[in-house]
Amino acid sequence: MDINKIRADFPILAREVYGRPLVYFDNAATSQKPQCVMDKITEMYTTVNSNVHRGVHYLSQVATDEHEAARKTVQRFINANSPDEIVFTRGATESINLVASSFCRTFCEPGDEILITAMEHHSNIVPWQIQADMYGLSVKVAPINKDGELILEEFEKLISPRTKLIALTHISNVLGTVNPVNEIVKIAHNHKIPVLIDAAQSVQHTKVDVQKIDCDFLVFSSHKVYGPTGVGVLYGKEEWLNALPPYQGGGEMIENVTFEKTTFNKLPFKFEAGTPDFVGTAALATALNYINSIGLDNIAHHEDELLKYATEKMLQIPGMRIIGTAKEKCSVISFLVDDIHPYDIGTLLDKMGIAIRTGHHCAEPLMKELGIDGTARVSFAFYNTKEEVDLFIAGLKRIVSMFS
Repeated sequence: MDINKIRADFPILAREVYGRPLVYFDNAATSQKPQCVMDKITEMYTTVNSNVHRGVHYLSQVATDEHEAARKTVQRFINANSPDEIVFTRGATESINLVASSFCRTFCEPGDEILITAMEHHSNIVPWQIQADMYGLSVKVAPINKDGELILEEFEKLISPRTKLIALTHISNVLGTVNPVNEIVKIAHNHKIPVLIDAAQSVQHTKVDVQKIDCDFLVFSSHKVYGPTGVGVLYGKEEWLNALPPYQGGGEMIENVTFEKTTFNKLPFKFEAGTPDFVGTAALATALNYINSIGLDNIAHHEDELLKYATEKMLQIPGMRIIGTAKEKCSVISFLVDDIHPYDIGTLLDKMGIAIRTGHHCAEPLMKELGIDGTARVSFAFYNTKEEVDLFIAGLKRIVSMFS
């Protein structure tokens, strides 16, 4: 990879913060956008802006073509069997809420169980709790070990005849742990249980093949994969999407409407009520094509090098405690240093132009499990460099010296 050429594609990386060059290490929260994505947004609004699927005129047809071409781009990116298995939403969170609402309404009864893990983001906890309250369900939680790895034996013990669905993250946004999703799906399917995978932290770092994994549902957000905000993806096997009722009602998701009865549209439109963000989907497709031009293998190798380099440097700092030391880990380092509050670390690094994350990272139950209130977190993208890691380490050492 030509890292300088890549960085030149991201205009924001050239700016300064407090008179210092920006070092952006908050990529797990949201990624920066290449110029081609921003150009696509401008192109869509200035040349083809028109509502999709509903017009016979030229602009509507072109906008529709762009939107449906984006669906096919996503299909290829995750190797779905058909574009009909790709539903556009507002983000991974809405995708999970869609499945939780429609699945539990149709397939769950009081006393049934949903199985998740201790390392889940709030977006893969709260939707299931809401449904549990509505339908008298239980949400069971599979434990992790001291390294932040899922304990597979305990996980399998929690599966019971009342388990209706398993929902888990592919890669933890706090621990960086890469869960063995292929193995988990096999275990689940042996019990005839469908699996939803939260891939919000994985599709931008490694190749995700839904047919190889054999998951039943998978979700991710555009804004974490170098695309625009406000767009998400739900992949679902066609047989499951056909079995689920609509999540929302309105235009687009209908076949016929009378005051007496409504019949619903075919897949995937049954789940896409209202005017879609066709500008955002076109820009997401541009982002995915950009990633493919660099190569996910190249991205994974570069980010793994950064992860190892930063980890080695950080462990040389006295009082350093890295939270999450799984053997299979990706692109995220959460940490504490002595009794320095993470907020102080984040605030002081910010004054040096270094953007990191602090807090519970939308994973409060995990923090409770770990016996801490929160962490500081650095997370890498393929446009980051070892030189930026060195600036971060120097800043961190300076902060530690201030508190010693």
